[in-house]
Amino acid sequence: MSSTLESAATKNRLGNVQAVAEMLGVSCEHVRRLNDRGAMPKAIRLGRSIRWDLNAVESWIAESCPDFSKQRGRR
Repeated sequence: MSSTLESAATKNRLGNVQAVAEMLGVSCEHVRRLNDRGAMPKAIRLGRSIRWDLNAVESWIAESCPDFSKQRGRR
C-alpha cells in the first residue's frame, strides 16, 4: 500500500457500536442511547450498518465527552 493510501486509511477509521463501547468502557446499548439523543459524534449509516468515525470519537473522549445535544443549542 502506498503512503498516500496508508495515510488516508488512518485518517478515516470507522468503528461499529462494539468498538465505540469498548473505547468508552460502556455497553453497546448505552452507546445507542447516547447516539439516539445526539450526545456524541454523529454516526454514519452505511446501508443497514451504523459506524462512527473513530478519530472523532477519540477527540470527543479527549474533550471529556461533552454533550453534543447541548452544544447544538449554542450555535
